[in-house]
Amino acid sequence: MKVAVVCFPGSNADWDALHVARDVMGWQARWVFHKETSLGDADLVILPGGFAHGDYLRCGAIARFSPIAPAIVEFAKKGRPVLGICNGFQVLTEMGLLPGALTRNAHLRFECRDVWVKVEGEGRFTRGMKPGTVLRLPIAHAEGRYQCDDETYAQLEGEGLIALRYCSPSGAIEPEATVNGSRGEIAGVYGAQRNVLGLMPHPERASESVLGNADGRRLFEALAA
Repeated sequence: MKVAVVCFPGSNADWDALHVARDVMGWQARWVFHKETSLGDADLVILPGGFAHGDYLRCGAIARFSPIAPAIVEFAKKGRPVLGICNGFQVLTEMGLLPGALTRNAHLRFECRDVWVKVEGEGRFTRGMKPGTVLRLPIAHAEGRYQCDDETYAQLEGEGLIALRYCSPSGAIEPEATVNGSRGEIAGVYGAQRNVLGLMPHPERASESVLGNADGRRLFEALAA
């Protein structure tokens, strides 16, 4: 597996993503900078967390105009896997590769802690996981509140494109478990081809048992399932 980790000015989880791809999963991983125009021979593209272009205008709004953006869109439209984590999720919505938008947390506070999410939609990054599987993953965001209109929400539900929902440790879907006020407790969504996944939690920060939690590794392992 050859992995391209896309770096924008302000990315700060790029090292984490590269480490998991290269040192934990044993894949060939390299950085691709925002001013490049090609992803080379990548098999997987990761858009990491951080604050692309300082989150000016709004999260991901400037990153979508980066020289590398057309290559990412083309890669995704060919059905190849793209993973957007936190800020990467925000960038993917701005690029039009995922529906909806990420806005300020309902309580207007930055959240940095572990949460639990329930696997719902099946796709490239949840393949082999039974629906209802509960994962513990860390979050670190101030603008992770997923929002969309009624038509989009109905489509996401109807087509099984809601990949992950915030839940209690026991797997109960309830508003109290949603740390940011996301509609429908959504923590992650798939694109129509189920090859593009955006999620607010950080699986790359929970992919090694030495850290006390390796639940996030399952999303990477699913690519080889």
